[in-house]
Amino acid sequence: MKLQFLGAARQVTGSCYLLEAAGTKILIDCGLFQERAFQSRNWDPFPINPRELDVVLLTHAHLDHVGLIPKLVREGFSGRILATSSTRDLANIVMLDAGRIQVEDAKYKAKRHRREGRKGPHPEKALYDVKDAEQAGTRFDTVPFDEPVQISDAISARWSHAGHILGSGSIQITVTENGKAKRIVFSGDIGQHDKPLIRDPDAVDAADVLIIESTYGNRDHETRSDVETELARVINDAVEAGGNVIVPTFAIERAQELLYHFDQLLSQKRIPPVMVYLDSPMAIRVTDVFDRHRPELDKTTRDMLAAGKDPLEFPTLQMTRTATQSKAINLIRSTCVILAGSGMCTGGRVKHHLVQNIERPETTVLFVGYQAHHTLGRIILDGTKRIRIHGKEYDMQAKVAQLHGLSAHADRQGLLDWLDAIDTKPRQVYLTHGEEEAANHLAARIRKQFDCDVDVPQYRQTVEL
Repeated sequence: MKLQFLGAARQVTGSCYLLEAAGTKILIDCGLFQERAFQSRNWDPFPINPRELDVVLLTHAHLDHVGLIPKLVREGFSGRILATSSTRDLANIVMLDAGRIQVEDAKYKAKRHRREGRKGPHPEKALYDVKDAEQAGTRFDTVPFDEPVQISDAISARWSHAGHILGSGSIQITVTENGKAKRIVFSGDIGQHDKPLIRDPDAVDAADVLIIESTYGNRDHETRSDVETELARVINDAVEAGGNVIVPTFAIERAQELLYHFDQLLSQKRIPPVMVYLDSPMAIRVTDVFDRHRPELDKTTRDMLAAGKDPLEFPTLQMTRTATQSKAINLIRSTCVILAGSGMCTGGRVKHHLVQNIERPETTVLFVGYQAHHTLGRIILDGTKRIRIHGKEYDMQAKVAQLHGLSAHADRQGLLDWLDAIDTKPRQVYLTHGEEEAANHLAARIRKQFDCDVDVPQYRQTVEL
């Protein structure tokens, strides 16, 4: 039985693992690399012929977990892609959006490179297009939570709530050979407890081998009770300064959680009735998915909806679906809040809003999620004064703020608590989906607390289980 780490190894994006067991080849997640330093990996050939894969299992629908599936299907994968029903719906939105952006970015880069008289890596080649994404969507089969699903005669898989985003799951794969069962658990991304909208994460019952994320493996989150207080302070300061608030926003979960908090602040009159623009067609479609999958929401949200109160709607919310509507926001002179993708400023409409606003001292750029190394969001957050966007440089004069407590990831203590809740503890633990410093820190804590073998694998490393 072999496991190969094909992404998210000593860095955060590109989650992908190849498990070979009992004559079956299983891919767990197939994500896009988003950090600039690793984006060229997206064009590399897959280390395994896609035609040789039997099945793909998905933990959840974020781009760094599903973003290479259209490429996988285009290059020959014809098996099943198994995911929860809401993950399927969200993944289709994510893949279609990514296909459109791939084509647009390739055209824009080719035009810019010709103008500048230079050649860059893959400037005119889209990784895949919308048709590829649509074809990938036809491969999905849905699975329930908390029920075993047969992968082959010797292998079954079971999804449990991971509490990260809608539909997210940890996957326990059971392989039975020679009358003995081995349980390999992929945590996926583990969420926090007591978050709005989403159910809390559940622990799995047993694991012989555990592959666990480590995004916040070296730190704990600040107190979440201060989220709305801090958000109100940023908005009120911006109103007083007469500037806009640009919020790079992840379309899945983060956008919806922000809408929830804005609804609370406005109803309590803790902020003035500022216009809030959800400038992300993808986030708007995701919000519709939340409405279709109400049974998967937490009890508090279900009770609010049953009482006729939708926590994702309020009078000053404007959904901007078209590019024309997005451009019109720039004509507004009074303070407004612009929630625009992408969350790490790696693409999408937020780049255009940054171009229009970052040289205005009255503007605030508010980060509400993790910013991976080498992304534009991290560059801005680190205090860089000259920012390159769309091939041009701009002076960073806007204020930069960061809202803690909104992370969809468990922190260091949350990860340790999740592992501690496993009844039968793993003998071998592999830490992924975290930068090297975070993963190594968490590895040391796990070794000390649980007395098991822990490894932080390298990219493309293969291990025997």
